[in-house]
Amino acid sequence: MFGVVFPNRSFPINISTFSQIDTCHWVLDMNTFVGEAYDQVREMCIFLLDGFTLPPDKALAVYVQSPGSQFVFCGAITLARPSAVLSLQWPEPVGQMLLTSSDSAPLSAKIGVSVENTAALPSLDVAAEKKIERLALKVGENLFNFMQSFCGIDGSRLVVPMDILDRWFKKFQEKAKRDPDFLKGFAL
Repeated sequence: MFGVVFPNRSFPINISTFSQIDTCHWVLDMNTFVGEAYDQVREMCIFLLDGFTLPPDKALAVYVQSPGSQFVFCGAITLARPSAVLSLQWPEPVGQMLLTSSDSAPLSAKIGVSVENTAALPSLDVAAEKKIERLALKVGENLFNFMQSFCGIDGSRLVVPMDILDRWFKKFQEKAKRDPDFLKGFAL
């Protein structure tokens, strides 16, 4: 059905490495793969195997879970997008190495894969969405800092010149032309 590669960490891993929970859910226990260093595994390539057909309204969704935390959505693949490299943004573990009972092994990190309705998923690529959000915040911060240097105060309001956006944008463009690394500083 699907395969997984952890870039610079593994050969292709097929579905048999995952524990099948039911017909639509699989889990990879990270203890068997990397032990407590699960949070060093930062990305994963997931792909549909040749010849496998997924219904057009379905997706294979990928989730990560740190010890004791809830599963967090990372992204998905579909027939239209049969492979993807997903950033694994591990949630903070809850109660480091909690024990499920007095004689059981510590909880471990997991990667979950499930068949889900595409329409029910928030986005196929969560990491790309977060990068865009961070980029927008950094550009907004740059604009705010520029505007602040021209501000006057009128009671409880900040007053800026009418052409401040034009002046900022022109300066922004000039910096980008002069310094190719300027825009790279906005991308994380």
